[in-house]
Amino acid sequence: MLRGKGLDFLCEAHNGMSARIVEEAGFKGIWASGLTLSGSLGVRDNNEASWTQVLEIVEFMSDATHVPILLDGDTGYGNFNNLRRLVSKLESRQIAGVCIEDKLFPKTNSFIDGERQGLADIEEFCGKIKAGKDTQRDDDFIIVARTEALIVGAGLKQALARAEAYRKAGADAILIHSKKRSPDEIEAFMREWGDRHPVVIVPTTYYSTPTARFEALGISLIIWANHILRSAVSAMRRTAEDIRKLQSIAAEEDRIAPVAEIFRLQGAKELQQAEERYLPRERSAGVEPREVAARARDAMTDRALAEPSEVLS
Repeated sequence: MLRGKGLDFLCEAHNGMSARIVEEAGFKGIWASGLTLSGSLGVRDNNEASWTQVLEIVEFMSDATHVPILLDGDTGYGNFNNLRRLVSKLESRQIAGVCIEDKLFPKTNSFIDGERQGLADIEEFCGKIKAGKDTQRDDDFIIVARTEALIVGAGLKQALARAEAYRKAGADAILIHSKKRSPDEIEAFMREWGDRHPVVIVPTTYYSTPTARFEALGISLIIWANHILRSAVSAMRRTAEDIRKLQSIAAEEDRIAPVAEIFRLQGAKELQQAEERYLPRERSAGVEPREVAARARDAMTDRALAEPSEVLS
């Protein structure tokens, strides 16, 4: 998606079910958002969720889908050594890549007092990128370097300098972030940057800009970064409030997904098919699986007593 021509899109997901929904909607890739992963756990986007907790969630997301997942890896959860371990663990779970940002650990969400947040030393961050690229075993694993220079008010010159340093350090793409209501900062960056390397944007605040405008700028990838969780929050709140007020669920049944749809998203049909293939036939005759297992254990015990040497061999 990054290396091809034209503009592509990632959509946010924050657990296995939301990831499957995003995939079924037709998206070619998924953004595992730091904001929504932490939000789904009920904690702040300040590295309050540990990297191992994040890893566990994205593993469920990977298991539930077939499209590539790009993890919002914050600052890499520490220094170069933490990133090396993260890259190894992500590859083992078939995650396609990680995006790391040039802020200080622990990070704070970019939209909360962004100007007051410090930036990492350029050389230190370049070393982190190099360490991640040296660690990966899959040539297609992606490291996206995100610069927060515009977020903290460091200006265009600093954003360009950092992006170029990160490109030379081996980053596969540059994410340039802005919290302005207009795309002016992004357009200024792209005019100077040209097509020297793939660029990723997150138009959360300048969402009213026509997408064709971004494509004309030569941007490779757009991330719709938090809208699945935000829509879920609105729907869950409305349903919870209605049920409390009405003291009944009758009015909700026609407005929410049926239980059968939850079963489908969970893959219940596949398990039923697997049971037919793998479970003992006694089950179909009314014998419970526990009873089948007990009978098997009893048979093995009887055999072991009669022919111990044969069983051990």
